[in-house]
Amino acid sequence: MAALTAAAVAVVGLLAYQASANAPDSVAPKPKASSSASAGTGHAKPKPKKDPLAVPASSGTGMRVVYALGDRRVWLVDAKDKSTRTFKVMPSAVSAVPGTYQVTSRSGTVTGSDGVPIEHVVRFATTDDVAIGFSAAQDGSMESPDPTLKAGGVRMSRADGNAVWTFATVGAKVVVVP
Repeated sequence: MAALTAAAVAVVGLLAYQASANAPDSVAPKPKASSSASAGTGHAKPKPKKDPLAVPASSGTGMRVVYALGDRRVWLVDAKDKSTRTFKVMPSAVSAVPGTYQVTSRSGTVTGSDGVPIEHVVRFATTDDVAIGFSAAQDGSMESPDPTLKAGGVRMSRADGNAVWTFATVGAKVVVVP
């Protein structure tokens, strides 16, 4: 009789396991609070939220300009890996490939490929024979040039353009991240 009871318990256990393994998530039991739950509240501590303005971790170390293509944002980072300034930018139709570059040339004032007078041009890459660089329109606008133009300007406000001009001299590191 004991063998029959043991077999019945084993079959019931197997069926219960199969039922729970195939249950949809909506009816599955909720996990209990972990030992990391704060005392007395029964709730887990909330995870700290990532600072959306933080310098991308994949951008290396040391003094550098970081340009995040997806975020359309630039950071000026000092030698101690602290961001001294961050701001939004407006890219043109041609962008640099993610990687590490150096500022190769600068121009105080020129006319952009879209005919707009620009200032504080800081060039750091070339893609498909198009120079890629940061600049500010003298009229203060941040519109990107006509998307049909094969242009590589990364437009920013005049104040931000001035900050990049001061920070990124020839030879300065520029890191482009996705």
